[in-house]
Amino acid sequence: MLISSLQNHSVKNLVKLNKARERKAQNLFVIEGARELSLALAGGYSLKEVYVCRKLFEQSDYPDVLDAIDDEKIIDITPEVFKKASYRTSSDGLIALAHPKKHTLANINLSDNPFVIILESVEKPGNLGAILRTADAAAVDAVIVCDPQTDIYNPNVIRSSVGGLFTVQTAVCTSQEAMEWLDKHSIASYAAELEAAEWYQDVDYRDASAIVMGTEADGLTNSWINYAAKRIKIPMSGKLDSLNVSVSTAILTFEAMRQRG
Repeated sequence: MLISSLQNHSVKNLVKLNKARERKAQNLFVIEGARELSLALAGGYSLKEVYVCRKLFEQSDYPDVLDAIDDEKIIDITPEVFKKASYRTSSDGLIALAHPKKHTLANINLSDNPFVIILESVEKPGNLGAILRTADAAAVDAVIVCDPQTDIYNPNVIRSSVGGLFTVQTAVCTSQEAMEWLDKHSIASYAAELEAAEWYQDVDYRDASAIVMGTEADGLTNSWINYAAKRIKIPMSGKLDSLNVSVSTAILTFEAMRQRG
């Protein structure tokens, strides 16, 4: 089957799924890119359909990814159709529709000495994606997204995480639920905060620990600041008083990994 019409219902639906309300209503999300699709398959995600532009896919670094997909789920599309449906400016010709997973705290499997990243009210999908990419690189136990202001299946989360959404254990919950979960597992939390008393590099992260990151605009709420075992900050030597939250998360995470050897 080859779709060549820009007015095709399936093509229009791919575009619709860029909206969070459509993803929720249809219980589907879009995966673009062969690398990301291969990671989703390895992560146990279930696919509904895969749209392939053969002309672009010929250049893919992951030519075998389609071998793991049932033929009846594969639909060919023209370059013009792919251009309309694609979220990215450049791609390798694959767009898949997948079913989301349940991202609950109960589904997280912790190591014997866990390290966790907690995000409060993250707003920008690009920041969330970048943090998931950091989490994968550092092999952290989980990323917990509290009271999110963005959908974790936003296409820009998947793009900026380079598929890290499919490789990192991720939970979505309220801040209160996260605090109760930390208490249950005896995980100490360290709140990143501009007025903090301790430099981040002076804190010991070698035991079970979590860093807690707020929004760039407002930082953490008082509930997290008051709950945390310690408040930590990153030295700022220039004229600006803050860093991008994904950069700050990476700095704190890799200091913890350095201490842990």
